[in-house]
Amino acid sequence: MAMTPRKTRNREMLFDSVIALVFILVACVDLCDGATVVDVYRLIQYDMSGVPFGSRLASLNHHAASLHFSPHADLSRTVLLIPLRELNMSFVQEYIAASKPLGGLILLLPQMFSVENKGGVGSNHDDGSKELLKNVLDEVEQILIHTNLPYPVYFAFEDENIDTVLLDIKKNDATGQPATATTGGYKFVVSATEPKKVGSPPITNIQGWLAGLKTDGDSHQLPTIAIVASYDTFGAAPALSVGSDSNGSGIVALLEVARLFSLLYSNPKTRGQYNLLFGLTSGGPYNYNGTRKWLQSFDQRLRESIDYAICLDSIGSWENELWIHVSKPPENAFIKQIMEDFSSVAEELGFQVNLKHKKINISNPRVAWEHEQFSRLRVTAATLSELSTPPELLERTGGLVDGRQFVNEAAIVRSVKLIAESLAKHIYGHQGKNVQIFADNSNLAVNPSYVRSWLDVLSRTPRVAPFLSKDDPFVTALKKELEDHTDEVNLQREVLDGMFTFYDSTTAKLNIYQVASVTFDLLLLLVLGSYLIVLFSFLVITTRGLDDLISLFRRPPSRKVKTA
Repeated sequence: MAMTPRKTRNREMLFDSVIALVFILVACVDLCDGATVVDVYRLIQYDMSGVPFGSRLASLNHHAASLHFSPHADLSRTVLLIPLRELNMSFVQEYIAASKPLGGLILLLPQMFSVENKGGVGSNHDDGSKELLKNVLDEVEQILIHTNLPYPVYFAFEDENIDTVLLDIKKNDATGQPATATTGGYKFVVSATEPKKVGSPPITNIQGWLAGLKTDGDSHQLPTIAIVASYDTFGAAPALSVGSDSNGSGIVALLEVARLFSLLYSNPKTRGQYNLLFGLTSGGPYNYNGTRKWLQSFDQRLRESIDYAICLDSIGSWENELWIHVSKPPENAFIKQIMEDFSSVAEELGFQVNLKHKKINISNPRVAWEHEQFSRLRVTAATLSELSTPPELLERTGGLVDGRQFVNEAAIVRSVKLIAESLAKHIYGHQGKNVQIFADNSNLAVNPSYVRSWLDVLSRTPRVAPFLSKDDPFVTALKKELEDHTDEVNLQREVLDGMFTFYDSTTAKLNIYQVASVTFDLLLLLVLGSYLIVLFSFLVITTRGLDDLISLFRRPPSRKVKTA
């Protein structure tokens, strides 16, 4: 039997109504739950001699507020979103240094600190604000890494999406009502597993060799000069610790010096009667742990053949002077020779090199400079640096403020020329003579393009040792580059030991949800309920008639009436 036109029309109306309801529900979901996903970088978590430091949690699931929260607000279940530009030290002292309860903290960094940013801070920020932000972040970073924070702390970068969210959060905070399930607002969620200890964190030392001109006997009997630079970093956010100056500048200078001397040593006529030993060491921020292990692996003959070692540390942001730090007295013959060579070359190049003598305290295992690990084994060594005083432990180790835009390529080029010419004076016996082997515009000139390209690579590569695997592509790239310029390149794989324990989970995705208030939910429920009642009534009327609809709401007759 064919379906009647009326029934067909009713079914079409029912189908259209269901479709309309689906669209309403979808629209409501969009109104209630718009999500934004942001890359975030967790504050480092580590133990030092068993004492916990850094952020101890990774998961986050709280409503958000800005720095303009109510003075009497309970923030134990609130995550604060704070731009570095608005951060004040009173908040830092109260909520970070004193660990006052917080649900979580997200610090918004300007794009000038981003790994991808090679230039300045942008057209809307002058050099004054640039230096001010750098100083604030430097101070905050030191507080963060030396404090035990029992809540998640993340870093993110300013962009259009998160700036819009922050603006809305500030508007909500201006009403004096914190974001809750009742009032609505934004919810920040980071889904992360519980951080686990990094077991047996690897450190890898890389060694290259340029053999001097053989005379009678083995070339290893020749005197040796070592050029050394530590390549790893440490900072508040391991995933952002690229260390362009400390010690990216030292690595770049070592590679360029190796390239220049490989050209000289490739020709027997210009090969010096000194062996050159190049060492890229790991574990620098942790008391130069890798350097100590590397030196302990030397046999006695090699150790005794070293005239001196030059350690390169932070030589990429200086203007008029550098410092040579030594442990042995300035009267020592090799120290005097190093200082004379470097001073005379610096004078020719138009700047100054100063000598800083600091004795080693044998009873204290802490070393301030890399050369002190050499000195403890009675090997003459010095550190060339732009720093006049030694940094404290875990200070100036390539943290958040040590980015590409704060490094001066010209300073690294001048540093390389100083090192190369000073070594050449010693190797070829040109002391007291104004001879430039690495003169500009010659075949042996320092190559600024090479310096720039490696500086760019290093400024995009976080190098916190516990999170670099033994086969990390960066370590492989350094080894290959050294192989291009030196011989007998080998890796020494060790395990970081001592007083440090590290935990994983360094990056995450932050999901930002805009949450509707309960009032809105109740109103929405009322509207949907009313719509469904009207739709139901309409369908009953059109299919079965008004009397059937009315009968649904009639009170059924009692049994007595039915019996009668």
